[in-house]
Amino acid sequence: MIRKVMVSVAVMASAFLSHAAMADENAVNVLYAGSLVNLMERSVGPAFEKETGLHFQGYAAGSNKIANEIKGKLRRGDVFISASPKVNTGLMGAANGDHVTWYVTFAESPLMIGYNPRSKFAADFKTKRWDKVLQEPGIRIGRTDPKLDPKGAFTVAMVTKAADLYHQPDLVEKTLGAAENPDQVLPEETLVGRLQSGQLDAGFFYSTETSDLKIPSIRPAPELQAKASYTLTILGDAPNSVGATRFVDFLLSAKGRELLKEHGVDVIKPAITGNAQAMPPSLQAVIDAAQ
Repeated sequence: MIRKVMVSVAVMASAFLSHAAMADENAVNVLYAGSLVNLMERSVGPAFEKETGLHFQGYAAGSNKIANEIKGKLRRGDVFISASPKVNTGLMGAANGDHVTWYVTFAESPLMIGYNPRSKFAADFKTKRWDKVLQEPGIRIGRTDPKLDPKGAFTVAMVTKAADLYHQPDLVEKTLGAAENPDQVLPEETLVGRLQSGQLDAGFFYSTETSDLKIPSIRPAPELQAKASYTLTILGDAPNSVGATRFVDFLLSAKGRELLKEHGVDVIKPAITGNAQAMPPSLQAVIDAAQ
């Protein structure tokens, strides 16, 4: 009787392990910049699943935060999509774990000042320059951590430039406070929700967020322009490199690029950085077709 039970347990364990392996093969784990939550979860992910039959598993956060988690072996993934090419360099080379050997820059999205249309400051954004409104008493501003997210760094850099352009030496202090001001700095993946729920009056967002979610926004002067440059790569230790290849092929295909455009992303000519020879041949063919 004991022998039969042991055999049954062994069979069940074997079946469980086989199922787990199968589940891994059928799932693609995509780690992506938090500004792409709506695009990935409501559009690209479902379309990819319908096209391939594979399961899309997304994780959104600030690009630097994700890179730090990858480097610290706190998180594994198949595909990494960053909002800044610079983030990838911290994952390249033997000293950085060889997590990234190549990446493709494929889209851009300018930085905007978005505001809640129900905010008591909403009317002011239509009649005053944005920097004046952001200095009004009581306004609640949201932004991301400049150490964890490129958008946060772009925000500080843009306001710093505006201080010079508009001859306001104390503009950064009056609008942002300290670089990591706890009253403003929030996780990227929560920023939009806080604005829409009324917890914030205004914030700094990429155009893909303001366009996609119909958030009223102000585009800063051309001299102040900052933008996300989205990149993608298949991580060196990807558990499902085959599925990862199918995902990046889909995202850069004509269908995937059309989805990007529909969500307010500026699609650009794909540019390869790093060891192009290490890229899957199918991806190179997709890139050639997109030129």
